[in-house]
Amino acid sequence: MADTKAQWYILHTYSGYENKVASDIMKVVENRNLQHLIEDVYLPTTVVTTEKENGKTAEVEEKLYPCYVFVKMIVTNESWYICRNTRGVTGFVGPGSQPIPLTEEEVRNLGIVSKEASLSFAIGDLVVIKSGPLEGFECTVKELDAEKQTALIDVSMFGRVTPATLEIASIRKI
Repeated sequence: MADTKAQWYILHTYSGYENKVASDIMKVVENRNLQHLIEDVYLPTTVVTTEKENGKTAEVEEKLYPCYVFVKMIVTNESWYICRNTRGVTGFVGPGSQPIPLTEEEVRNLGIVSKEASLSFAIGDLVVIKSGPLEGFECTVKELDAEKQTALIDVSMFGRVTPATLEIASIRKI
């Protein structure tokens, strides 16, 4: 049952248990020092702006794939047992109880592996947005997060400065 290279697998969970499953698996890995078996647990999310009843807007984090948690691991009896017997997990995606790894193409298409973008600008630089609803707007970089590959920017629109967080790959220096 043991492979030699870690691959991505999908766990199916009860609705609303995704965060708990991901954190519980990582706690077990950390407590038992099993980083060589279970390398990563990923729960893809996106930030969506919603309007509340009182007319104010709020940014809410939504799961891209509800009821699913992605796990990069080497399948052994121990790693399979840890994932399968975590509270809230209904099983692996695949036939029967045998987990099926994702192909490289599926990993890219699902957005599991982040796109590495080189930093060609710094805090305080003037940049232009290359894609998305704010495409073409010029803005100023306020913060950079290399780990998350995001930048906090100030966009000037309608005579007001509005902060926004964008992927580094979607902006370029002017």
